[in-house]
Amino acid sequence: MKWRGRRTWYRVVGALDGGGAQAPVVICHGGPGLTHDYLTSVAELSRSGRSYVLYDQFGGGRSEHRPEAPSQSWTVELFVEELQALIGYLGIEDAYHLLGHSWGGMLALEHAVTRPRGLRSIVVADAFASSAAYVAGVRSLLAELPEDARQSIERHEAAGALDAQEYRQAMRVFYGRHVCRARPVPEELTRTMARLAEDPTVYEAMMGPSEFTMTGSLRDWDITSRLDRVEAPGLVVSGRHDEVTPSAVEGLWRGLPRAEWVIFEESSHMPHLEEPDRFRDAVEKFLERAELA
Repeated sequence: MKWRGRRTWYRVVGALDGGGAQAPVVICHGGPGLTHDYLTSVAELSRSGRSYVLYDQFGGGRSEHRPEAPSQSWTVELFVEELQALIGYLGIEDAYHLLGHSWGGMLALEHAVTRPRGLRSIVVADAFASSAAYVAGVRSLLAELPEDARQSIERHEAAGALDAQEYRQAMRVFYGRHVCRARPVPEELTRTMARLAEDPTVYEAMMGPSEFTMTGSLRDWDITSRLDRVEAPGLVVSGRHDEVTPSAVEGLWRGLPRAEWVIFEESSHMPHLEEPDRFRDAVEKFLERAELA
């Protein structure tokens, strides 16, 4: 898709006009700066025949990269515009669902508060409404790590030595507990992280150097006061061991006028990979209910 001089890669799973009353689902990946790869199972495991749209957000994956762009050019508004352009480009603006994971959930919320006429429902997975709440939750999880891992993270972050091998080993301890508990690590997640490592421009500009310290443009992001504008029904999803802690998710759930909340007890930040069958069931049943409402 070409839009305003930019190029965005997308893929449709199923036929957009083949689902009858079943509106397609647009899947927004996380990061910012990840790729759709780690979410492919969400679309390909569907048993209902519903169509799904996967895409790599501008600046990452198979879409156009601009590593030379100034950091201030990577904004929430840019990615909201891209999402709206994709929906229009595919001709589905009269009926569609959104499913966003992590940053993708935040992006989906930013779209939903504009009250688009065709939005049937929104699934917000492992996301939050306030960056401050997220950071507070992550800090509480860091405090619970084994002492050597916690001290290593704190020491290397204070020194700015984020490339140190010891720091990376400590990060893996945190990630294994609070990002993805599935073992072996799913290949689609490994593929996504490899692509991020090739070009971390967007992630570093908007998030920062790591999951622990939000120093990018999202550091002050807070949609809490605007959540009441969301008219579509919502499903909030999170893991019991998620880096987006239940306390951070609660503010999001309470702020949405029409939302359910499902916590996956054996999962961390990626229940679609950690408990895929239960995740699929919860999402598909919610989509069916939303279309009958």
